[in-house]
Amino acid sequence: MQTPTSAHWTATKRVLHYLKNTLDYGLFYKPGSFSINTYCDSDWAGDPDDRRSTCGYGVYVGSNLISWSVKKQPVVSRSSTEAEYRCLALVTAEVYWLRMLLCELKISLQAAPVVWCDNISTLALASNPIFHAQSKHIEVDYHFVREKMANRDIILQHVPTSLQPADVFTKGHTADRFCLLQDKLFVLYLPANLQGNDKDRSHPM
Repeated sequence: MQTPTSAHWTATKRVLHYLKNTLDYGLFYKPGSFSINTYCDSDWAGDPDDRRSTCGYGVYVGSNLISWSVKKQPVVSRSSTEAEYRCLALVTAEVYWLRMLLCELKISLQAAPVVWCDNISTLALASNPIFHAQSKHIEVDYHFVREKMANRDIILQHVPTSLQPADVFTKGHTADRFCLLQDKLFVLYLPANLQGNDKDRSHPM
C-alpha cells in the first residue's frame, strides 16, 4: 500500500460502511457434538496487484464456527490446484492442532475431522500416491497432507462451490449470496437483550 489509488480508497470505505452497519451482528453458539468439520477455499491469483492467491477457511465444532482465517499466500501459485493445495495444507495444520488440543483436554472424537474442499483436482492430488513431477514445487505440502490422511488424522471430502461457506472469505459476492453464506457461518443479528449490558448487572456495595 505504498502507492494507494482511488480503488483502494473505495474498498476501504466499503469495509468501514459494512462494519458500521453490522455492529449488532455476532456468532450464535449452541450445544452440540464435538465433530470437527472444516471448509477451505482459495481465490487463485485474486490480487490484481501481485497475483497472489487468498486462502480462507472456517473450522466448525458441531454446528459452531470456532476458528477462521483469511490470508494471502506468500508466493504466487501457478495454478488453481496449487493455490487450493497450499490452503489445504494450512487447514490441515490448524485441524491437527485443534485435535491435539482436544486430546489434551481429554475430549475424544468419535470420528476424524473432515476437511471439505470444492476443488476436485486438489482432492485427486491428495488421494494419489504417485506424486506428479509438475507438482514438485508443493512437495512439502503434498507429503504433509498425505501423511495426515494416511494416519486418519483428517478425512478429505468434496463440497460443491454453491454450498462452500468458506467462499465468503475469498471472493466478492452479490447481496443474496453473501447473506446465504453469512447464515451458513451462523453470523446472526443479535438483539440488545441477548448481548448483555454491564449497567444492568448489580454490583456489590
